[in-house]
Amino acid sequence: MEHIDHILIVDDDREIRELVSAYLKKNGLRVTAVADGRQMRTFLEANTVDLIILDLMMPGDDGLVLSRELRVGRHKATPIVMLTARSDEMDRIIGLEMGADDYIAKPFSARELLARIKAVLRRARMLPANLQVSEAGQLLRFGQWKLDTTARHLIDADGTAIALSGAEYRLLRVFVDHPQRVLNRDQLLNLTQGREAELFDRSIDLLVSRVRQRLGDDAREPTYIRTVRSEGYVFSVPVEIMEPR
Repeated sequence: MEHIDHILIVDDDREIRELVSAYLKKNGLRVTAVADGRQMRTFLEANTVDLIILDLMMPGDDGLVLSRELRVGRHKATPIVMLTARSDEMDRIIGLEMGADDYIAKPFSARELLARIKAVLRRARMLPANLQVSEAGQLLRFGQWKLDTTARHLIDADGTAIALSGAEYRLLRVFVDHPQRVLNRDQLLNLTQGREAELFDRSIDLLVSRVRQRLGDDAREPTYIRTVRSEGYVFSVPVEIMEPR
């Protein structure tokens, strides 16, 4: 039986819920719509979905709180598209850092939202050709660190797990998939976010800074992520694929 992608909409605006639900259903998707974080939690206790559309500005727990919560629970691998009425660049960056896979600013066209949903789902299911992750999971080792590709967190030399936001994980995964190769900002944006919409370089620079902090990497004398002037960044250490756990 063919799988039909199930989309969960979390938005306090009933009109948006109804309009988006109708459009997505018309285009072959299965849709559930709820009004707030409480209803989202109740639904996800007994159900799984393929993607969550999450409004940033909601009364009570907003989209950032809910996104952060999702990223540490059993739905941590579920893609999130953030809806925001704000056009401020920093709000978008924060949304990505908190675990959103993409964002779209209100007002938006249903057609553009559908295109973003399809792109995010496609990226979520696409593994790099040179790195197959088994169902049992794999560890990628570099320097004193390991990256758990199933739990999506770092493991330090003492075996302590270090949580990563969705955006941090995607950027680090791109680097470990392409070690010792210079990647420019456009390549990093495309590989981590895959959007054809208006992009901004600062999101990558900010994420690089945050990932360096996770790794304890000194930006002035980096061990792992080195800046190549006028070109981009390079992950300087070799990466070893360890046996499935």
